[in-house]
Amino acid sequence: MSAAAAAVVLAGLITAAGPAVAADARCTPKIQVLGSIGDETYVRDMQRGQGVFDLGPDGLAVGVSGHKPVYWTGTTVHQVPLGDPNRTGQVVAVNAHGLMVGVLHGSGGASLFTYQAGAAAITPLPDGYGYGYDIEADVNDAGYVVSRSDGGLGTVWKDGQKVRELAVPADAGPGTRITMVTGINNRGDILGMATQDYEVPETGAHLEGTHPVLWPGDGTAARLLDPTMNDSYVQDLDESGRIVGYDWAGPWHEYRTWVWEPPLTGPGTSPGGLSSHPYATFEAISPTTNVSVGTAKFHPDEMTLPDQALLRAGSGPVKALPRLAAGGASMADAVSDDDRVGGAAVNAKGRLKPVIWTCAPQQAYNPGS
Repeated sequence: MSAAAAAVVLAGLITAAGPAVAADARCTPKIQVLGSIGDETYVRDMQRGQGVFDLGPDGLAVGVSGHKPVYWTGTTVHQVPLGDPNRTGQVVAVNAHGLMVGVLHGSGGASLFTYQAGAAAITPLPDGYGYGYDIEADVNDAGYVVSRSDGGLGTVWKDGQKVRELAVPADAGPGTRITMVTGINNRGDILGMATQDYEVPETGAHLEGTHPVLWPGDGTAARLLDPTMNDSYVQDLDESGRIVGYDWAGPWHEYRTWVWEPPLTGPGTSPGGLSSHPYATFEAISPTTNVSVGTAKFHPDEMTLPDQALLRAGSGPVKALPRLAAGGASMADAVSDDDRVGGAAVNAKGRLKPVIWTCAPQQAYNPGS
């Protein structure tokens, strides 16, 4: 990026960004474009080759660049050292001490790893999930890593070793399996998704559906939470136990944001999306400040507008985050307590860049305003 272009991005959030927002003296709102490597092609709903997936301490961010697992210090990109340079992957989470968890892809399938910035090598996790690209994982500040293991079981690792398998809730019904493990907070609550697919032998009736699952950090039994109307894709939870995700009515990209509030005894609610787009997801929530982020979407055959990153602060409305370039798609996947939002955005040259919106709530705006 040229100095002139950088000045436009850093100093002005009008044009494609939307209305100008009054600045907080403690913070400088901007779209921070991070360093990148490799392929910067953007293809909607395909495996992304660029983007920030989580935010750590002291300007640390983690994600993917050029389809390789990377992390950033400030805007500088660093590759996670891999024994096999032909493998691809991404870092999906990082804790307050800089411990990262990620996934590698190769001819032998997929595998999970942890990595500490500056280490000479990654630490493979035993029985890491063996296939597929849609792999979720998380790590809390105590160093507990959660995901699915090779047998499709929900699993917890610590210090590179498997320490626990997550049981299917007792009331889940026959034919229920754990299909995702997406988050863990610092009190040890673990979040996931269970899917039932079962034909009753006596009647031929087909039982199917998805439920959010919570494995409480206090050691009590796993709980099925009330689902959304369709498939409940829970994505993240905060320190209070608040859960965010989305309802998916597919196959037509019919996503709807969803929030489950503590004590998690009800079905949750949808705060809606952007007035400019019919569909939206929540992908992450900040640990303690109740800021949720995600992406607003159209059906791929009815692309009136490109995807756009969104933000909801507390109980307020869902708002848009500014685009990097007019007509350029954007998406948000991570949010921190210091109001940084991480994701990716397409620039004026059509290239997908990893980005961080700083002071993000100050930048958010109503698309119709």
